[in-house]
Amino acid sequence: MNFETPGPVEEGLSQAIAPIEEIIEDARAGRMFILVDHEDRENEGDLVIPAQFADAQAINFMATHGRGLICLPMTAERIDHLGLPMMAVNNSSRHETAFTVSIEAREGVSTGISAADRALTVGVAISEQAGPADIATPGHVFPLRARDGGVLVRAGHTEAAVDISRLAGLNPSGVICEIMKEDGTMARLPDLVEFGKQHGLKIGTISDLIAYRHKHDNLLTERDARPVTSAYGGEWMMRIFSDQITGTDHVVLTKGDVTTPEPVLIRTHAV
Repeated sequence: MNFETPGPVEEGLSQAIAPIEEIIEDARAGRMFILVDHEDRENEGDLVIPAQFADAQAINFMATHGRGLICLPMTAERIDHLGLPMMAVNNSSRHETAFTVSIEAREGVSTGISAADRALTVGVAISEQAGPADIATPGHVFPLRARDGGVLVRAGHTEAAVDISRLAGLNPSGVICEIMKEDGTMARLPDLVEFGKQHGLKIGTISDLIAYRHKHDNLLTERDARPVTSAYGGEWMMRIFSDQITGTDHVVLTKGDVTTPEPVLIRTHAV
């Protein structure tokens, strides 16, 4: 399935879709936005805000106007640091949304459900100074474990929220909430366009985010470089690159100077 190709619904309302660069800039400025996934997936829109900007007003807006479940996407590393077990050992949900057990801030909340209480819980959960002792379970905030590699591995709102916050230079976490209509049915793109106009929110797509990451993200890291001597060809320069998405190592052998216009002999291997 190619999530980079916009579906027909997106094409029909393409003028309403903001460039992903504008969505990232809104995130950097602490503004809420709408993120739409592919029509072959849920074909739904979520309200999204970087978690570090999720104050009581933002939480209340999501609860009042979004009407869906308010969740807290975080990196796998952060979820592990907080010691949060997954809600289900064998995830059989249709889109494998990775819910952990629900959480509450251990101190400073009352019943935990108010907008202020949930905002406090979010702040504690993403704080670098906080750990497992600062979190109680169960609670009224629902963390989601983002897949390593983000939307390039799983094209979901969970990964998109974390990716956008990271690309904006923020704490790699977000608060998201599905948008439902007043009659309780899910809002689709035509509804979301009107919703965005009404509340002054830009709309971005996960398809565009995937394309942006492919274009701008450096997905390989060089982790070693050394000269080697082989019975086949003599002296070579060996470099090892790690794929951040798959974790695969790639060995590149070069013979010659790649900075010159002269032809260079190259051989690659995937480990």
